[in-house]
Amino acid sequence: MPKIILHQIDGSPPSRAVLMVKELLGLDMEVKEVNTVAGDQFKPEYLAKNPIHTVPLIEDGDFILADSHAIMTYLVSKYGADKRSQLYPSDFKTRAIIDQRMYFEASIVFTTFRAIMESILKHKAKTISKELINKTEKVYEYLETYLQASQFLASDQITLADISAVATVTTLHLVVPISDKFVKIHQWLEQLYDKDWYQKANLPGLGRIEGFMKQFLQKSAA
Repeated sequence: MPKIILHQIDGSPPSRAVLMVKELLGLDMEVKEVNTVAGDQFKPEYLAKNPIHTVPLIEDGDFILADSHAIMTYLVSKYGADKRSQLYPSDFKTRAIIDQRMYFEASIVFTTFRAIMESILKHKAKTISKELINKTEKVYEYLETYLQASQFLASDQITLADISAVATVTTLHLVVPISDKFVKIHQWLEQLYDKDWYQKANLPGLGRIEGFMKQFLQKSAA
C-alpha cells in the first residue's frame, strides 16, 4: 500500500495541524516540503492537483485533497477507527459543534494570523499594528467564551477542533501574547502542551516560524 503523501510548509499552522493528526493516528506519511518562496505552489504539476495552490495537500493513492480541516476529518474518518469516537464522534450534535469550531478557526483565527503575516511580508511592518493587536485580542475573547462551556473547544475531551485551533493560536501567541486574564485559554493550552503528538508535530514548526517572524519584527521596547 503506497504511503500517503503530505505536501506541507514547514512551520505553517495548517500543516502543523495535519502533522499532529498524523502523529495521533500513527500514520506513515511521505512529507514533501512546498517552497512557496520559490513558487512551488504555482508549478503546473502542483496546480494540476490543487488549482487554488493552497498548502497543505495530501495524496492518498489517486485521491487528492486540500485544506487542513478537510484533510484532518478525512484521515480520522478513514484511518482513525480507534480514535474516531473521541476526535470526530458520529453523534450529530457533537460533530456539528466540532465542525463549527473548525470553521471558526478557518474564518476568524487563521485569517487574523494571515493578516499579521501579510503586514510583515507585504507591507514590511516592523511591529504589529494596534488594529491587528485588537483583532487578535478579539479572537482570544471568542476562545475564552467557548472554553467557558467545556474543558476543550467542542466538548470535555480533545477533538479535531482543538488540534485545528491550537496550531494557529500558539502562533498568534508568539506576536500577541495571551493575557493572563484569559484564564480558560491558558488552562486549555496547558492540557495540550504535554501531549506527545503536540510536542512532536507542533513545537518544532512553531519554533521555526518564531525564528522567521523575528527576522522581520523589531522587538518591542517593553
